[in-house]
Amino acid sequence: MAVVATSSLLTGCGATGSGDVTLKLVAADYGDSEDNTSQKYWDALTDAYEKDHPGVRVDVEVYSWEDVDAKVKAMVDAGDPPDMAQVGAYADYAAAGQLYPVSQLLSVPVQADFLGEMSRAGEVGGTQYGMPFAASTRRLFYNKKLFAQADIEPPKTWSQLVTAARALKAQGVTYPFALPLGGEEAQAETLIWMLSNGGGYTDNVGSYSIDTPQNVRALNWLKDDLVGAGLTGPTAPARLNRTPAFKAFANGEVGMLSGHPTLMNMAKAKGVAYGDVAVPGPDGTPKSRMGVTDWMMAFKEGGHAKAVGAFLDFVYSEKNVLDFSREYTVAPVTASASDEMRDAPQDKALSPFIDELAGATYYPANKTSWPEISAEIKKQIGATVAPNGSPASVLGRIQNEAAAAESAE
Repeated sequence: MAVVATSSLLTGCGATGSGDVTLKLVAADYGDSEDNTSQKYWDALTDAYEKDHPGVRVDVEVYSWEDVDAKVKAMVDAGDPPDMAQVGAYADYAAAGQLYPVSQLLSVPVQADFLGEMSRAGEVGGTQYGMPFAASTRRLFYNKKLFAQADIEPPKTWSQLVTAARALKAQGVTYPFALPLGGEEAQAETLIWMLSNGGGYTDNVGSYSIDTPQNVRALNWLKDDLVGAGLTGPTAPARLNRTPAFKAFANGEVGMLSGHPTLMNMAKAKGVAYGDVAVPGPDGTPKSRMGVTDWMMAFKEGGHAKAVGAFLDFVYSEKNVLDFSREYTVAPVTASASDEMRDAPQDKALSPFIDELAGATYYPANKTSWPEISAEIKKQIGATVAPNGSPASVLGRIQNEAAAAESAE
């Protein structure tokens, strides 16, 4: 993997302060095997950086997504946080006053290169603390062979999706429409369909608004028109997780499901011909789309603002953002890399995901209560589409919990 320094973004060793400095970064693993673990990416990047900055050493520890947040928390609780952490949430640390504002770290051109919606999602109280790191949105994937056998076209509306699922079921497809509302990522699948109907987890001023009529209608549609009609396969949505749903798609057992770019690689590896289209809306184009980004943050404890900022300028240079995005099939978080990938033939398959990030809606990651509420959604939301489920009741209960948690922030 080529990792090239962009000299215009780099300052000399003197910019990091006097004497040698060692920076510690804890990062999540985006790889799916030993061959492409993120440790290899970071080792190559830090080697390149250290050659141009002989007074700086950057030690990187990479952990699985199951472990990385807990590892960082343990370090913070022990009073020894890393200089930088690339994880799934930042708001708790920002609210506790433990993070550097981004403006104290990055050069102006690098900070300005972040996509606007992502930068705003990294703000607490109007100040940006979270730096987006790798992004994706969701599109509706479909199995081209199964669609051809059922003589159907990719759906653009909710009613067309139901019609397509019925045709797939008639052909004996195991999962005409896979609906993963299990604990792995129920908060994402739920938000996809809420946004499709003009709802979401928060209102236009950022307050929780989970039990709105738009959200209730979206879940009632899933419950009555898809689950209740027997169109979501043999596994109850509350027990179906994203990972097995993706594996079933790659095995040719799923007609349709909402997926992120990783699914492209899984399908290709198994020889499944697939297509992807925008998630359907009630009457066509969804009213909003979901965007997802992970976060980089820098802790103040070590006092290495200049050294951290110079290194992160390098991390977010166009070349390095492109390298990471292409290696792990994720959308870039900067405008410069997005423009490059949007027009590059080698990135054609990823281009629709990049386009859909413009104006996307993100999780309310700037709320310290969001991890708690996300956990409740994962725990409770599958019950909404069960035979005796009540979307209005469950969403109302979660809204009450969210409002209480929000008032305590």
